[in-house]
Amino acid sequence: MTNLRTLPPAALAEYQEWLKAIKQKIHATRMKVALAANGELIALYYELGAQIVDRESRAQWGSGFIDAFSHDLRAAFPDLGGFSSKNLRYCRAFFRFYCDSAIWQQAVAKLGDTPWAGTEAGSSEVLANIPWGHNIQIFTKCSSVAEARFYIEQTLEQGWSRDVLAMQLKSNLYARAGKAVTNFSRTLPLPQSDLAQQTLKDPYTFDFMAMTAPYNELDVERQLTQHITQFLLELGKGFAFIGRQYHLEIAGNDYYIDLLFYHVTLKCYVVVELKNRKFIPEYAGKLNFYLSAVDTLLKRNDDQPTIGLLLCRDKNNIEVEFALRDMNKPMGVSEYTLVEALPDNLKGALPTVEEIENDLQQMQQQTGEAE
Repeated sequence: MTNLRTLPPAALAEYQEWLKAIKQKIHATRMKVALAANGELIALYYELGAQIVDRESRAQWGSGFIDAFSHDLRAAFPDLGGFSSKNLRYCRAFFRFYCDSAIWQQAVAKLGDTPWAGTEAGSSEVLANIPWGHNIQIFTKCSSVAEARFYIEQTLEQGWSRDVLAMQLKSNLYARAGKAVTNFSRTLPLPQSDLAQQTLKDPYTFDFMAMTAPYNELDVERQLTQHITQFLLELGKGFAFIGRQYHLEIAGNDYYIDLLFYHVTLKCYVVVELKNRKFIPEYAGKLNFYLSAVDTLLKRNDDQPTIGLLLCRDKNNIEVEFALRDMNKPMGVSEYTLVEALPDNLKGALPTVEEIENDLQQMQQQTGEAE
């Protein structure tokens, strides 16, 4: 760690004066509201990040400045966390991510105002209403403020824990949300059509279950219902599971819906049909038939029109658009992905991780001996 006390007197005095101002700011924040109060804490971290970026750009304090700053803050506030070198670097990254470089100096100058009021981040509420750990996940994993805002709003709306947020970031939910090919704009009124569109994803990621080939739609259904909690999490907020292979009797004949849900926000039934193969236009016709049946047999007067979701392993979007064009019931088509496990008869034929590591070690030893 660089010892700032070895700096020239003028530079050291400048640092000491700046450190004093930061201490006063922290004391003021503690008096105004407990530092643990999330909104004030996030605002403080943003301001610390802004101050660090400012000082790095114009003060000659050396490369160990953040480590020294961390040491002094922790000495001044031993009962508080959040002033480690690592977290101060997160504060710097936090500020850099949300604040345009052309206007950050103006934001720093307004110490009494919301620090990010003039930045791309917009309202402070969305940032301040989620914990710091959630914020770190978002600004370190997202590539744009628009993407970050999506995850912040979804965290608030869905009540995601940090682990669930991490999972949604890993599965790239931002790129998948609202991307299903649908006919909602033609078959549903506004704003129902927009809400329904945003409810569906493409593709759906069912990486919580592993399937061993060969398997069929019933095998996938069985796995999804066995992992219903993870399945509902992937579907998104609002889906209530009604049943699997849901029975309908029409004109004396028996029909079975793969999976039936009710969406409490959209106030409608949702029919989900699974196909373990590439989309073909005939699938849309069968789904349209099921939607008509549910609307007639199950839908109440205060329910919205039933929505259909066809999940298949592969699709051509243009082909799907043609197939849905003249369907009179609201439906969408998405792909889904699974984790495919090796068959038991092949598992023994492949080396384990331990065997591969041992082989690599032996190769390294042999190479060393040869040299």
